[in-house]
Amino acid sequence: MTRMLISFMILTLGISANAQENPEGFAIVGGMLIDGYEAPPVHNAVVLVRGNRIVASGPAHEVQVPEGTPIIDARGKSVLPGLIDLHIHLDLIGHGDYDEYYNFIGGTERLDEMMPIAAKHMMRAGVTTAVDLGSPFDILAVRERIRTGEIPGPRLIVSGPWITRIKLDGVPDSYQVVINSPEEAAAKTHELIDTGSDVIKTWLGLTRDDLKAVVAAAHSRGVKVHSHLYKVPAMEDAIAAGVDVLQHVGSAKMPPYPQPLLRKIAEDRIPVVQTIAHRIWVYPATEANPGRLNTPELEADMGADVFAELQRSFKNFRALSYFSDTPDEIRLSKINARQFIDANAYMGVGTDAASPLNFHTEAIWREMSALVDSGMTPARAITAATKTGAEIIDMGKELGTIQAGKLADIIIVDGNPLRDINLLDYVAVTIKNGEVWYDPKYETNALKAIGRAF
Repeated sequence: MTRMLISFMILTLGISANAQENPEGFAIVGGMLIDGYEAPPVHNAVVLVRGNRIVASGPAHEVQVPEGTPIIDARGKSVLPGLIDLHIHLDLIGHGDYDEYYNFIGGTERLDEMMPIAAKHMMRAGVTTAVDLGSPFDILAVRERIRTGEIPGPRLIVSGPWITRIKLDGVPDSYQVVINSPEEAAAKTHELIDTGSDVIKTWLGLTRDDLKAVVAAAHSRGVKVHSHLYKVPAMEDAIAAGVDVLQHVGSAKMPPYPQPLLRKIAEDRIPVVQTIAHRIWVYPATEANPGRLNTPELEADMGADVFAELQRSFKNFRALSYFSDTPDEIRLSKINARQFIDANAYMGVGTDAASPLNFHTEAIWREMSALVDSGMTPARAITAATKTGAEIIDMGKELGTIQAGKLADIIIVDGNPLRDINLLDYVAVTIKNGEVWYDPKYETNALKAIGRAF
């Protein structure tokens, strides 16, 4: 537990300095409050923030706003907890081909340019906390830049390189740790934690004994293990080994899962993160609207050469190898997603962004929309992306719901996402740790006084 508590203090307390820009606080007034508990919304609500904490929330007639408090007018909008993406890749920005992307950025030479782009995009999308599963330790420097307020970005929990027996060609060596025995797996787990891993990611090819060794080593340090897996035998090995979070299940063209396995996952409350939207929506959404690949916002956020390379990689997106099995992936991912939803599995939300064409700017709401299309209610999807996500990363006491005492991670969106989850596609205001960021289109004198435009 020591490691986990230290990491938690770094992740939460270390960012609080930025929130002191608003030590007197502010109030969000008049919006519909969706608190993350899957409870009925509170209309004409008030959320009162002081420093980096929520100090009160509820109906306007129950929450007194002290005289002189800056007001964010949320009438006609919904107020939700900041979103938590349990599977991201900060090094990626949606390029169409992994090999060509890494060639373009010189392996890892330009990651310090790419990662801030991804971080900003996530904050624009309302993602205030994210779990990066598979980046070299270059990410630690970017996390520090976010922590100090130099650049906007979510609170980051990082795995560093993944552990595997199968070297992935085309990816720089600093992304992966290749092992050959359970003993080596345990030793490398300790090395990763010593270097900076907050969680451990295992990738393909590990045996059950390998996984047991990783889990034992990680748990001895208070660190959780996330496993990248799809197939039933791999899932059974991970469960037997005590892996903490099952990542990617229900995607990648898997046939329906057996009911006994689904029941065990649900009954044992083993966290599941599906990452289905990049299989279900990316290709058809781009077919329907190729213009989504070339927006002024994307161009403004990137250097000219980066944007040009991104556009080059999209020219013949229909022929990209990533989408070679799209029809089957769409059909089977929807079936698999429905299986876990119907089983009442303990599900968080992860996006695998920014895999090809899967931009951080829209990945989280698209994933939530895909879950709703697969049978999840909008209220449950919101809870999965907030309260449940916080619980899965052991930060439920600090994040995931809007209530007194918790960190002020809040988003404001137009309309009512309980009726239409797709309204999350446009976030007006993102508040992380009490620090206010807003879309310039929504600028008011009050927002300008207490926040910063993206």
